[in-house]
Amino acid sequence: MSEPRGRLVVISGPSGAGKTSVCRALKQHPDVEFSVSATTRTMRQGEVDGVDYHFLSREDFQRRLGENQFLEWASYNGNLYGTPRWPMDAALARGKVFLLEIEVKGTRQLRERGVSGLYVFIAPPDIGELRRRLERRGSNEAAEIDARVAIAVQEIAAAQESVGGKPLYDVTLVNDDLAATIARVEALLWP
Repeated sequence: MSEPRGRLVVISGPSGAGKTSVCRALKQHPDVEFSVSATTRTMRQGEVDGVDYHFLSREDFQRRLGENQFLEWASYNGNLYGTPRWPMDAALARGKVFLLEIEVKGTRQLRERGVSGLYVFIAPPDIGELRRRLERRGSNEAAEIDARVAIAVQEIAAAQESVGGKPLYDVTLVNDDLAATIARVEALLWP
């Protein structure tokens, strides 16, 4: 008898909505493996290459893209992001929950390719609260915050789309309380 097949869980949401905090909590579960994405953006203070992201030069990222090494990829706010393909297949074969934190464009690519899984969108309570969260981070200039808010408006609208007759996201959760949002996601994974 073969081992049970795992489950892909995709978490998306605008910058500042809380998706990374939700994923950080889910990663504490022993049945969860987390996808480490690749990016061309600059490493932030406290981040570790290979743990938070695989930090690549734009040239290296584009070479890997040409070699079909990414399950999905997207350009976001001037940087490239992608999901290496092989860790997901290995985790699912071992019966694990493979947690993928990606942007809306990446979700659209997965849906277009017919990749099955649970797709969850984490939304902020409103745009004003999203802006306040980004400002409290203290890591972005005003112009970058404005750009992230503009992108967030587009992502929130896109979360309502469908691809091939299926909704882009199976569930949208408004993160007005982080602990409650984490509990709601856990209830989806382990009913």
